[in-house]
Amino acid sequence: MTSPASGQRKLKLLAVTACPTGIAHTYMAAEKLAQAAEALGIDMKVETQGSIGAENVFSDNDVIDADGVIIAADKDVDRSRFAGKKVLAVGVAEGIHHPERLIEQVQKAPVQGAGGGGGGAAPPSSAGGSGKERSVAYKALMNGVSYMIPFVVAGGLLIAISLALGGHATPEGYIIPKDSFWLDVNNIGVAGFTLMIPILSGYIAYAIGDRPALVPGMIGGWIAAHGELYGSPKAGAGFIGAIVTGFLAGYLVLWIKKVKVPKFVRPIMPIIVIPIVATSVLGLLFINVIGKPISWVFTHLTDWLSGMTGTSAILLGAILGLMIAFDMGGPVNKTAFLFGAGLIATGNQTVMGMCAAAIPVMPLGQGLATLIRRRLYSEQERETGMAALFMGMFGISEGAIPFAAARPAQVIPANMLGGAVAGAIAGLAGVEDAVPHGGPIVAVLGAVGGVPTFFLAVAIGTVVTAITTNALIDVKERRTRGAGAPAPVSVGVGVDALVPEPALVGVGAGGVAGDVRTETALTSPPPAAEQPEPAEPAQPARPAEDDVLSGYLTVQTVKVQLAADSKEDAIREMAAMLSGTGKVADPDALVAAAFAREDQGTTGLGEEIAVPHAKTDAVTAPIVGFARSAEGVKWGSLDGTKAKLIFMITVPEAAAGDEHLRILALLSRKLMDSGFRERLTGASDEAAILDVLREIQ
Repeated sequence: MTSPASGQRKLKLLAVTACPTGIAHTYMAAEKLAQAAEALGIDMKVETQGSIGAENVFSDNDVIDADGVIIAADKDVDRSRFAGKKVLAVGVAEGIHHPERLIEQVQKAPVQGAGGGGGGAAPPSSAGGSGKERSVAYKALMNGVSYMIPFVVAGGLLIAISLALGGHATPEGYIIPKDSFWLDVNNIGVAGFTLMIPILSGYIAYAIGDRPALVPGMIGGWIAAHGELYGSPKAGAGFIGAIVTGFLAGYLVLWIKKVKVPKFVRPIMPIIVIPIVATSVLGLLFINVIGKPISWVFTHLTDWLSGMTGTSAILLGAILGLMIAFDMGGPVNKTAFLFGAGLIATGNQTVMGMCAAAIPVMPLGQGLATLIRRRLYSEQERETGMAALFMGMFGISEGAIPFAAARPAQVIPANMLGGAVAGAIAGLAGVEDAVPHGGPIVAVLGAVGGVPTFFLAVAIGTVVTAITTNALIDVKERRTRGAGAPAPVSVGVGVDALVPEPALVGVGAGGVAGDVRTETALTSPPPAAEQPEPAEPAQPARPAEDDVLSGYLTVQTVKVQLAADSKEDAIREMAAMLSGTGKVADPDALVAAAFAREDQGTTGLGEEIAVPHAKTDAVTAPIVGFARSAEGVKWGSLDGTKAKLIFMITVPEAAAGDEHLRILALLSRKLMDSGFRERLTGASDEAAILDVLREIQ
């Protein structure tokens, strides 16, 4: 592409860069695009959507005057403001490695439709390539899960607290007296749970079809959750039904948007026509077509279970456990639960005992999984795991739904295996439950017969679920990395500043129990930190160290030459160097947190640069370290280069303010300056390196 000829109007482009972490890639892509545009004589404005918020935001006039828009992002970016403009959507790495190509291709990109803006409103052009931008389906599912999680946590915890403090075990179930304060608390929690399914469906649809899809998605989710609307009064379709309605609503809206309508109708399409048509079509489809099989399944499963009451208790317990764990509140789960509850009145309490042992296994197992292999989970997922543990103690199986919705292929089979084991053990031991409720709470309150075996069944089922879940997730990630594709990032409603969320998305990375990587991390005492040689009296005083990245990087955290020849060893060596500052409370946890970040996706940025980073309470203050490697370290960079300039960045979980984020953004931009990199590579010693780094302003 050449510069515009004299007298021609200068091409004006806009670009948006964003990545899940909102640190390095966001600003490196912005810098590369800006440099390429300047070299080609093109006027470009770049908006960055980083962890410190949106910067250089476009005005209405910017959009009106633009000839095209490049979106280089690995998370959803609202495209509705670009209606009528050529929009090219690719992954953020494309903005770093091929900015000139994107500038060329945006001129041939499809025009963004009016009202579009979700993850799938405009299909990414071939520039993105297969796998360059995460699939619309993946991002839509993660979007729905991330918005659902607060409803699950808030609703579930309020229900659990109200049952614990105000509930009583009765033959009719776990009851809170009508005049009790805790009944109001329980009702508030139930409201949260009631909204959980529509929220999941609505925000899946929103990520695909943007705002016009939100209404049909939420109403479709509500219909899915209320089985009485389609002949299944005792059991709705649950979270699986919500996923179905969310995708149907999203893609239905996309299809309606493609219908050509008269010009005078276009303004009301996104606010009136599309929501009404999509909601009506989806609602009628679910009530009259999709919902019928759900009602049929509920009826026939009940009849089938009734015919099994005289069979082996172990087999019946395993089957009930499988059903309880399958859809957590859906028709299969409800069939097993109501079957067990109905037999209590006949004097048969053993069937309910099998169900009661299986009910808490899913949330307890998923919560335990986030504790024993923390590196596999995002910060939001680990936080949700803690809430799931609490909900599991009170028999609230829905606490595991966020995990099942985010990773159904791994979590649902693991849940079913653990539930089957718990149910079979309870059946073998003849555990009884006198109330239609499950979880440890019913045993604590005396409603269970055979308490020791009940707890044993729950414990074994929980461990089986946790181990199986982590094993399946690990297998998937290994296959993904082996295929050269980026590992999934759990996306959350509030993405962590440095360690991605949901990617569901946790608690601080300190104390990573059960992670085999930590067993070898820093097994020897960290080497003594390199100290600056005392300045000779005749030499002029150097600038104070605290003017280098606001004092986060000092001579103690600079290493001229790394000894490590692998990424893992390099992270350990740099963590040991940072430990010499006295700001690292737990070196092993720091290493594990950095490993966890690498498992989410390489921090090798290309251009022979790597920026491993972590947000963890293993450190007491922000620290930046820098080291060089003459031979380079394989870091999995997309451009295939070995990392020779390595920055390690770590901040505490509760780091206050945005100053350190701004400094990291400046660092990322500066690293795109080839002259700066050359000076950094050629610096002779620690002091010279610090002098070069002072250029970052």
